[in-house]
Amino acid sequence: MPANLGNATALVCRECGHSVELGPFYACEQCFGPLEVAYDLSKVTREAIEAGPHNIWRYKDLLPVPPNVADIPNTEPGFTRLVKADQLASALGLQNLWVKDDSGNPTHSFKDRVVGVALAAARELGFKVLACPSTGNLANAVAAAAARAGIRSAVFVPSDLEQQKIITTAVYDGTFVTVDGNYDDVNRLASELAGEQEDWAFVNVNVRPFYAEGSKTLGYEIAEQLGWRLPDQIVVPIASGSQITKIDKAFQELIKLGLVEDRPYKVYGAQAEGCSPVSAAFKAGHDVVRPVKPATIAKSLAIGNPADGPYVLDVARRTGGAIEDVTDAEVVEGIRLLARTEGIFAETAGGVTVGVLKKLIDTGQLDPSLETVIINSGEGLKTLDAVADVAKPSANIAPTLEAFRATGLV
Repeated sequence: MPANLGNATALVCRECGHSVELGPFYACEQCFGPLEVAYDLSKVTREAIEAGPHNIWRYKDLLPVPPNVADIPNTEPGFTRLVKADQLASALGLQNLWVKDDSGNPTHSFKDRVVGVALAAARELGFKVLACPSTGNLANAVAAAAARAGIRSAVFVPSDLEQQKIITTAVYDGTFVTVDGNYDDVNRLASELAGEQEDWAFVNVNVRPFYAEGSKTLGYEIAEQLGWRLPDQIVVPIASGSQITKIDKAFQELIKLGLVEDRPYKVYGAQAEGCSPVSAAFKAGHDVVRPVKPATIAKSLAIGNPADGPYVLDVARRTGGAIEDVTDAEVVEGIRLLARTEGIFAETAGGVTVGVLKKLIDTGQLDPSLETVIINSGEGLKTLDAVADVAKPSANIAPTLEAFRATGLV
């Protein structure tokens, strides 16, 4: 019996257009290009979406998931807050700024979205184990989602990952393996295991086309929360590059469906200087991305060979956006700036995005007069070491009024 994945109809190669049936396939058999999900969206309506639950399953008709997905035990990610960031806007010289704050997801990062979709598809396709290679946030999300679903998880991460992410994965008591190497080494191992373990769904390997679609829900939510319209500009962090391409795909789908006005928007990508292969390719005018060895505190973005890099370049150039990068010091300052202006404590990826936003304004690449949205993809409690040296008490005193007065803090 073929899989029932709602309005999803096939997997189509991004490069040559070759189509295959829905299944655990991620590379085109004709040209080895990446596959993505195609749909029949003729029956999708705004009314059906707005009648749905306040999580990503309100968009189930736009995702490769079973029609009853909301009734199956899951972590119910999504519909996180869109924060009007007037104080951050004032500090940076912007007129209209929003922060899409995905730290409010169940395991405190946007990865809960993609894992939710991957899990739903994987179960429909008959897989028994939910697995992944990860830089941390995905590990958290896979371990939690598998626990909620009552199935086994198998997670592989670099051994030098932040301790907060190690602990918040291990607590779910699944199979958890640390690997001596960087993310690209871990990903290579996972790809080899995916070829051996036939009942393991590696969410970002053999079911990657379904997993990647989960990032579209960020685009859908932003448009709906803005009153069913698209922002003029959006700044998105880049790891594999999938998030930025799928937000763009979501915007394009909403336009085609007539759910938002067809109007121009610009997409900008954000990387850390210590792992900026897409930014380097953009600035050099290249169409391919040269792999690098990551060396940055922004470990959640430390993918030296990003799978969607060429497609990120396409999105930025087609929309008139850009790709920029910032130093680790600018990442830390970005975290602190967002915290002190809007009360949002971002992990290092959020610091990258805020830092790049500032750089784009300072260099004249982003119009400060236009409505802008930035993505905060995770919670700062996951990357405490990044700010440990600068986030300290104002003073340490004896418990007396005189001691406090002596600090000069009155």
